[in-house]
Amino acid sequence: MNDPSAIEQATRRLKEALEALESVVDRRLEHDRDAAALTAQVHAFETDRARLAAELDTAAARAHDLENTNREVAERLDEAMDGIRAVLDVHDQTRPDDS
Repeated sequence: MNDPSAIEQATRRLKEALEALESVVDRRLEHDRDAAALTAQVHAFETDRARLAAELDTAAARAHDLENTNREVAERLDEAMDGIRAVLDVHDQTRPDDS
């Protein structure tokens, strides 16, 4: 095993194996970084979805409240107009005829 060519070949094969191992480790580290970035992105999307869902619920409740308020205001206006018409009718009936 003192043959210089055998030692050189073994050294070359060891160097190639180490380079291949380093390449695999680099790819694995890059893959892990990409996976971590994707996980963070999914978490951010889930957080945004939850926030948007809460905002939508709040907006829907507000719209429902506004619809109810609008309906109530319309009913009160109708009642007020009916009251005004009644007062005008009474006023017209008690007013002497100008003709």
